[in-house]
Amino acid sequence: MLRPLLLTLLLASPAAAADLLDLQQLLERGDCAGCLLQDADLVHAELKQADLRDARLGGANLSRANLRQADLTGADLRQAVLLGADLSGADLRGANLTGADLRQADLSGARLDQEALSHSHWEGARGIPSSASSYADLHNRGVDAAIKGKHPEAEQRFSDAIGRRPDAAISWLARGIARGEQGRGLQAAADLNQAARLYRQGGEETLADELDEAADKLREAPKRQRGNGWGSAVLGGAAGVLKQLAPYALKVMGQGLL
Repeated sequence: MLRPLLLTLLLASPAAAADLLDLQQLLERGDCAGCLLQDADLVHAELKQADLRDARLGGANLSRANLRQADLTGADLRQAVLLGADLSGADLRGANLTGADLRQADLSGARLDQEALSHSHWEGARGIPSSASSYADLHNRGVDAAIKGKHPEAEQRFSDAIGRRPDAAISWLARGIARGEQGRGLQAAADLNQAARLYRQGGEETLADELDEAADKLREAPKRQRGNGWGSAVLGGAAGVLKQLAPYALKVMGQGLL
C-alpha cells in the first residue's frame, strides 16, 4: 500500500515526475541499473540485493534504507543521504561517494575502493575497512574521539592510521597518549619510543628526547589500578611530561600537520 501512495505523492513534483518510471521500476522490481534517481526520497526503502549499477543517486535520501548486498558499482552517490542505512555486503566499488552522509550506516562486509570515503561523512558508521579512508581521515577521526574522551576508539583509529603510514610519528605519539589514558603504560611507552625514533630521523631531536624521557618514566612508574589513566599516582612523573605533550600533539593534528 505504501508504494502506490509514494508514487502518487511524487507526481506532485515535476523534478521527481521526470524520473517516475525509473523510481517505479526500482520500487517494484529492485532492478534499476543506470536509472535516474537524483534527489529521490527513498527513506526506509527495501532495496535488499537491488541492482543499482551506475544509477544516478546524487542527492537522494536513502536514510535507514535496506541496501544489504545491493549492487551499487559505479553509482553516483554524491551528496546522497545514507544516514543509518544498511549497506552490509553491498558492492560500492567505483561509486562516487563525495559528500555522501554515511553517519551511523552499517558497512560491514561492504566492498569499497581505496580511500573511497575520503570525502564523505561517516561518523558513527560501523564496519568501515581502514583501506576505505585516507590516512588523514583515520588520524583526524582519532583526534575527534580523543577529544571526546573515547580513548579505545581513538586508539583504534590511530592504529589504522599507523597501518596506512607507519612513518607518521604524530600517529605513534597520539596512540601512545590514547593508550596511556587507558592506564596501559608499557604499551604507551613503546609507542612513545617509536615516535621518538621517527622524530629523531626527521631532525626533531628535542621532541624525541622528551618522548624517550617520558617513556622511561612510564616504565619506572609504580603499578596503577586499571582504568586510572595517567592518574594522580604518577603526578610529577611521566604524567606531567605527557600531559604537556598531549595538547601539543592535538594542536598539530588539528592543523593537519601530519
